[in-house]
Amino acid sequence: MAATNLLILMSDEHDPRYSGCYGHPQVQTPNIDRLAERGTRFETAYTPCPICVPARASFATGRPVHETRCWDNAHGYDGEISGWGQRLIETGHRVESIGKLHYKNADAPTGFSKQHQPMHLKQGVGTVWGAIKEPFANLPEPWRMFKKIGPGVSNYNLYDRKNATAACEWLKARAATPDDKPWALYVGFVAPHYPLMVPSRFFEMYPLADIPLPKMHPRDGHKRHPWVETLDGVIGQDHFFADDNERKLAIAAYWGLCSFVDAEIGLVLDALRESGFQENTRVIYTSDHGDNLGARGLWGKSVLYEESTRIPLIAAGPDIPAGKVSQTPATLLDIHPTALNALGEDTRGPTEGDSLIDLADAPDARDRLVASEYHAMGAPTSSFMLRRGDWKYHYYEGYAPELFNMSSDPEEENDLAAAPEYKPVLDDFEKTLRKRVDTAAVDRRAKDDMAALINSYGGREKAIDLGRTGSTPVPGQAPE
Repeated sequence: MAATNLLILMSDEHDPRYSGCYGHPQVQTPNIDRLAERGTRFETAYTPCPICVPARASFATGRPVHETRCWDNAHGYDGEISGWGQRLIETGHRVESIGKLHYKNADAPTGFSKQHQPMHLKQGVGTVWGAIKEPFANLPEPWRMFKKIGPGVSNYNLYDRKNATAACEWLKARAATPDDKPWALYVGFVAPHYPLMVPSRFFEMYPLADIPLPKMHPRDGHKRHPWVETLDGVIGQDHFFADDNERKLAIAAYWGLCSFVDAEIGLVLDALRESGFQENTRVIYTSDHGDNLGARGLWGKSVLYEESTRIPLIAAGPDIPAGKVSQTPATLLDIHPTALNALGEDTRGPTEGDSLIDLADAPDARDRLVASEYHAMGAPTSSFMLRRGDWKYHYYEGYAPELFNMSSDPEEENDLAAAPEYKPVLDDFEKTLRKRVDTAAVDRRAKDDMAALINSYGGREKAIDLGRTGSTPVPGQAPE
């Protein structure tokens, strides 16, 4: 297999089901769709963690969160654990980034020979208050995720446009001054991450009359899992909405942001073709995690359900089958060997991932095991997800588990964990999880690391305001 360049396009908080190629009847994503047409789309792909910073540390290193110990949005990846970027730099490749990374800072050796307009931890420290546990932080005022909803232009929208422009210029520069070895370029977009504001032309694509209300709202009788109920009591947002019309406004803005980021991705893909690189560059499109978008009365991420843990994952380019939909479960951990494989380097290393190039070319392996985990803000204890075949298993330390048959119940409406006839399935998953990780030890380690972080900032009272207000700012600006 010939070595090629590699272009990684990553959005933030994109549930793949809000895109045309993943089957949504309304959300328009023509550029992502055409990438899928000339490549392989992984139907069942998951984040290693449904929150930004831990997911991105696993993306960088190919290792799960309980190994990176980047537990939450204040434990940023610092390069101490080497990842695919460092490996490629060591073997002489140009490895550069444009846009959102959400690592510790621009000075840490995180695997890029150059970072262009990078976004890292909020205010240089991240969401420190979210690490306050045992007990949770008693905030002096409610923490609000959504302050602006609907048509408009946010700093994030402008930042994404700036990053798309920079990526196009980067590709033109490389075409004019070729490298001796294949290069790797990572381009990070913020959309469709909140704030849920989007330029009018994208918002107007989705009239509120066509927007369905979220499923399984507690007011309609849905009883949430006790672990989820506890998390929502800490970081819940649904009660801030004035009415269902405002909820629809938020959903329409999210859909618009999916189309907005698709348009920016389209500019980069056009520049790749126009610069003459399309035939010798492998392209990956993915996201760090999904978004609940009101399902179960939840907004944002942080839970193990499909809305939060599913991600888009598309690979295209030389040696990757075109127009294929792979049923092999995949994960962001697979990016590590993929990047090395694409550029012709040895893929061996401390990761449980596999090259997406190989997975795309192989027969479907529906029983491949993939995992996710969450320890961050609002979590009373550590939680773990396993997916294999038709089954999806949620384990909550100190709480009852959940079990879903994703073939007959893709919306996860019917928890089968207590049904006697499925006890063998439940037991097998628990046994598999215990082989992977000591859940109680990981839960304790995560909480101890978070407590140490809080102490390093002078204790609970001093840490409570760190990273609490505003979204992570774009480079050179204050939080919104």
